[in-house]
Amino acid sequence: MSKNFDAIIVGGGIIGTATGYYLAKRGLKVLLLEKDYLTAGSTGRCITGIRQQFSTPATIKTAMESVHLFRNMRDEFDMDVQWSSSGYLFLAHDQEMASMFQKNISLQREFGLDVRFLDAGECRSLVPKLNTEGLVGGAWCPSDGQADPFLVIRGYTTGIINNGGIIRIGSLVTRIASENGRVRSVITAGGDSYQAPRVLIAAGAFAREAGQMSGVNLDVTPERHQALITDGVQYEKIPMLVDYRPDGGYFVQRLTGQFIGCFTPEKQVPGHDIDSTLDFIVEMSRRMCKLIPALEKVAVLRQWAGSYAMTPDGSPIVDETEIKGLYCAVGMCGHGFMLGPALGKYLAQFMTEGSWEIPMSEFAYGRQFGEMEKMK
Repeated sequence: MSKNFDAIIVGGGIIGTATGYYLAKRGLKVLLLEKDYLTAGSTGRCITGIRQQFSTPATIKTAMESVHLFRNMRDEFDMDVQWSSSGYLFLAHDQEMASMFQKNISLQREFGLDVRFLDAGECRSLVPKLNTEGLVGGAWCPSDGQADPFLVIRGYTTGIINNGGIIRIGSLVTRIASENGRVRSVITAGGDSYQAPRVLIAAGAFAREAGQMSGVNLDVTPERHQALITDGVQYEKIPMLVDYRPDGGYFVQRLTGQFIGCFTPEKQVPGHDIDSTLDFIVEMSRRMCKLIPALEKVAVLRQWAGSYAMTPDGSPIVDETEIKGLYCAVGMCGHGFMLGPALGKYLAQFMTEGSWEIPMSEFAYGRQFGEMEKMK
């Protein structure tokens, strides 16, 4: 195998594979290196949701473009990725939350998003089994949805290979070398050295470590998030329900009839620990039944944990670093699967032409971290 490439991708999740795919489609010779197996990180542990409801322009636009790409994956990949426009309903149980949603809706609608605020009665009409006690209303976007991450990654990786790219799993990168301020090569634990004028760090929860091996600081901190999935029951098109209360959570009914969901704990567990706990399965079950009491007798099939790669402001870092030709797409803050297709497309343009399809200063490397993403 040749050791010279046009672009090397470090990381085999949604960001790395999507970017590799769009670079390969542009005619670049691509090498993708993954230390474990494809989807071993956050992508393979997500709860499959894809939304466009965010509070900043770049994230809204990126998410909308991703939904456009997800919708067209059947034709793009000539395979079904189980895309479904099942929608997201953000629930507001006090006026402060309702006002925040309504403010965000005004911005989202400026970009053409089909989102609106529903009162409690309309939420109940949309989800007849929903417990609306104390509910003020909700932000509803019917074009939000879900897809199967494993099928999406299969589509992208097959596309990389079909366009002349190479994928190496079990290839732990130990060094990203540069010379005179320009990236030169990537070295693996097996002693292999690969040369390329473009290298992308898309290492998910291990972004900080990947940055350190290249001499750049990526302000990304992993934290554990747990999830579960239930047995399948009759499919009733229950959308992703998002409850931001301290004892709330997020869950959706899959096309299989199963419910999949998680919640953000008040006490975070930082680091690379991805053990799952009995406390989570008990608490998540309680939170789901609080919103949908009819779930009380539905059995949990399994549980797991994964990492959110967090930045100080809740927005990704997607940019070229101070080392010429060394790019990063890290710190997805739990939104990597939903933003990944568009970020891959945008990065492929930026890495080859030097320009972005949309303004991306919100995601700039080295930025001053400011106001938090409100719909995190």
